[in-house]
Amino acid sequence: MPQHSPAQPVPALHAMTRPNRTEVYLESLQILERLHRLMLDLVKDEFERLGRSELTPVQALLIYNLGTSEVTAGELRSRGMYQGSNVSYNLKKLVELGYVHHERCEVDRRAVRVRLTPEGQQVRDCVGALFARHAEGLDMSGVLDDPMIEAVNLQWRRIERYWAEQIRYIY
Repeated sequence: MPQHSPAQPVPALHAMTRPNRTEVYLESLQILERLHRLMLDLVKDEFERLGRSELTPVQALLIYNLGTSEVTAGELRSRGMYQGSNVSYNLKKLVELGYVHHERCEVDRRAVRVRLTPEGQQVRDCVGALFARHAEGLDMSGVLDDPMIEAVNLQWRRIERYWAEQIRYIY
């Protein structure tokens, strides 16, 4: 076994076996991006199966995330319910398709408040049922147990908070 002099400290074991954090972080980002695309594909497939191909997956998720709330387009973005830069376009399309009702806010006439129509509520229920089926299947398979999905979500919320702080710091 080699001897180390006080001038040459023994390298820490975790430093020798720990993977490059940048590479692991980038892999996580790639997985997250692929998961998001796959989720959109799953929603698209479900709506094609149901004969509702007039909706894009992004529009279906916007409907799902709107839920029972009545909000403005700006609130959709600020609450993290919808991340796209084209929220106004999608809301306009959803109004035209009859899934979302909109009306001017009485307090601020510039703002438009939106809420789901009964047809939009049906779409929300379809997406909710799809997600419930997936959650049940994942739970039965044990995928959500190691590591516990709650711990994974906690980690993602920490990353989300870090990113949000970075954005605030820049501006």
